[in-house]
Amino acid sequence: MLHDWRGTAFAPGATAADFERLMTDYNAYPQHFSPQVLQTRILAHQNDFFRVLMRVRQKHVITVVMDTTYDITYGRLGAKRGYSISRSTQVQEIASPGTSSERAMSSKEEHGFLWRLNTYWSYEERDGGLYMQIESVSLTRSIPNGLAWIIRPFVESIPRESLEFTLRAATNALRK
Repeated sequence: MLHDWRGTAFAPGATAADFERLMTDYNAYPQHFSPQVLQTRILAHQNDFFRVLMRVRQKHVITVVMDTTYDITYGRLGAKRGYSISRSTQVQEIASPGTSSERAMSSKEEHGFLWRLNTYWSYEERDGGLYMQIESVSLTRSIPNGLAWIIRPFVESIPRESLEFTLRAATNALRK
């Protein structure tokens, strides 16, 4: 299943530089984007390119924890405008997270809640603040017929709720 969502927000008083600092401070993601982002680690960084590992949690009827790796590129379109492109390169569902039996599930064991996720941010400083737009394009695996009644609402709500949460969390962090 393909999910494509877009949202826009305005952060009064925020600047393009504030946004760039927020988005590239991956060590602070668990603070700013909690409870969805549990842990982060920069695997590579060169100029405007980052490769980042994030442990994320999605909670709905059930809770799913995934280790996700992203290639993220930032670009400037002037002093007050820019963008970022984030593409997942690996998504692994975690069994028994936070316990001594924690392990990455094999592709045959995973539930397929998220297979890939691309996120596109654009931002512009004007009107006394910062306009931010995020577009999220995610791919999930097909849902087994026997479990569709419980899994489908979860899978279909994750992309929209995650986008709304991320946009709201970024706006709140910029207000601080």
